[in-house]
Amino acid sequence: MSKYYKTKKYDVVVVGGGLAGVCAAIASARNGAKTAIVQNRSMFGGNASSEIRMHIVGASAHGAKKNLAETGILLEILLENKSRNPYASFSVFDSVIWEKVRFQENLDSYLNTNMDNVMMDGIRVKAIVCHQNTTETEYVFEASIFVDATGHGSLATLAGAKGRMGSESKYEFDEPNAPEEPNDNTMGNTVMFSAVDRGEPVKFIKPHWAYTFSEDDLKYRDHGNTVGSHADGGEVVEFEEGSGRLPHFSNVDSGYWWIELGGQYDDIIRDGEVIRDELLKCVYGVWDHLKNGGDHGVENLDMDWVGIVPGYRESRRIEGDYLLNENDVRANRIFPDAVAYGGWQMDEHVPGGIMDFDKLPSRILNFDGCYTIPYRCFYAKDVENVMLAGRDISTTKMAYGSTRVMGTCAVGGQAVGTAAALAVKYDCTPRQVGEHIHELQQILLRDDCYIPGFKNQDMRDIARNATITATGNSEGNEPENVINGVSRPEGNKNNYWEADLSENGAAVTLSFANKTEVSEVQITFDTNLTKEIMPSMTRNIRVRQVKGMPIELVKDYRIQMFLDGQEVFSKEVSDNYMRLNRIKLDEKVACDSVVITVMQTHGIDKARIFEVRVY
Repeated sequence: MSKYYKTKKYDVVVVGGGLAGVCAAIASARNGAKTAIVQNRSMFGGNASSEIRMHIVGASAHGAKKNLAETGILLEILLENKSRNPYASFSVFDSVIWEKVRFQENLDSYLNTNMDNVMMDGIRVKAIVCHQNTTETEYVFEASIFVDATGHGSLATLAGAKGRMGSESKYEFDEPNAPEEPNDNTMGNTVMFSAVDRGEPVKFIKPHWAYTFSEDDLKYRDHGNTVGSHADGGEVVEFEEGSGRLPHFSNVDSGYWWIELGGQYDDIIRDGEVIRDELLKCVYGVWDHLKNGGDHGVENLDMDWVGIVPGYRESRRIEGDYLLNENDVRANRIFPDAVAYGGWQMDEHVPGGIMDFDKLPSRILNFDGCYTIPYRCFYAKDVENVMLAGRDISTTKMAYGSTRVMGTCAVGGQAVGTAAALAVKYDCTPRQVGEHIHELQQILLRDDCYIPGFKNQDMRDIARNATITATGNSEGNEPENVINGVSRPEGNKNNYWEADLSENGAAVTLSFANKTEVSEVQITFDTNLTKEIMPSMTRNIRVRQVKGMPIELVKDYRIQMFLDGQEVFSKEVSDNYMRLNRIKLDEKVACDSVVITVMQTHGIDKARIFEVRVY
């Protein structure tokens, strides 16, 4: 046995460091489980990292679906990044995600560490065998619960879980837009690139190994940035990912999702190295076409970055106790065991990717609203202690076209990490956590995760029984909204208290019938859940984002507690940049009222609070 052989024991081990894995690991640790995250790359973030540089999309569909952006840990990371990375450098974003993981109490991280094998005990994973290439150390990680956030479902597959690849027939789940016969088609991989304007003409010499593309080859693939959303109704349309064809060739600063290959290969995983090489030939071939294949208005542009790590769209999906399907998505179904949600349109990319010259690159199935994802989709049905986070969750190919995007994967990951901690708490399997589904849902709501159709029913939250008053409010935005159980706009209801800011601010008061001991106050502010704040290489997306923090967000506020009219506690918070604020007191304070006074926001002249909880 080598001296570089180590065995580590944890409650929960998460394998995979994309956003789903990161959110799962942080949630698990925050909810009391001793957790490790194992990532085979040198950074966290997956497709959102500086290796790949894809912007994070989700249920809001680039803002086309109002107030549906993801919250929870993902928004916490994005707001942290927004506060100190104003020009959205992807490399700085890497460090923001790393910091969230590295300095999270109860969480150990292992970068540059590849999972090589699993050790089984019947139908349970006993341990995984990993190798950290930077330290030449072999690790054996033992745990009660393992979370597969690998993307490919690698852990679950090694453990013997049943998986699917390709499309089901329309008859298996009665999905109207699935193919007549099942097939092995998968959406392909993409390598991204970016360009800068040098202010003078820049020549491009095509490498001898790059492909050559004609205008006819690319006639169905817009050469400008594609922004916006597919979400323009409930019909099936054929259109590009990102929608909004913009014929402004001078804006070719990044691209292109449609430089895609993989679906026509025998095995998108086994052929990964070949696909990467072919994608590089395509990227440089497309750039050669833009620069040398006619007037595309890019004379001054210079390619300054090309990814070397492809972003995967699709590979395996692991079967759970339920497979989410097209009908669930299009019906906006709310499941009794819902723990996450999605809203991105279902899409189906052509198998040949860029080489399918005579086809539009993607067929989009739009639908209004959002749907929930049941807890039963987030664990392997035939391996007792393996949970699923990210794009390998249990869905059909049709539903997968919507659930695969990073925002949806991230909120699902937080649900999985929270459930994993509950499995440890109750010494039960992931399936048995379903017996505690109400507790799981309420924890997620407390942690600022949205579950459509569910409200705060936390019996520990004494604010729910308080009398609410305020110094004023705008019409329809009464102070009682801070305890109505919903912390974002839904339909025609804003669900926040709003009041004009005066010289002395605006205040909301929670009064209790009896003297109450308080140890924590939790406040949820408005960050505008329609407007995007994620890093993006695409200029047209960046310019739509507000400079600095969301202008609706409360910046300065004060919390006071009173007992019989006398102030017994006061705390001022300045330069806040988070939506979810938790003020934890060093010791309990006896009071009969809590007053929150908003002094200033990051832009607007109105105070807004979605929710106040008191514990």
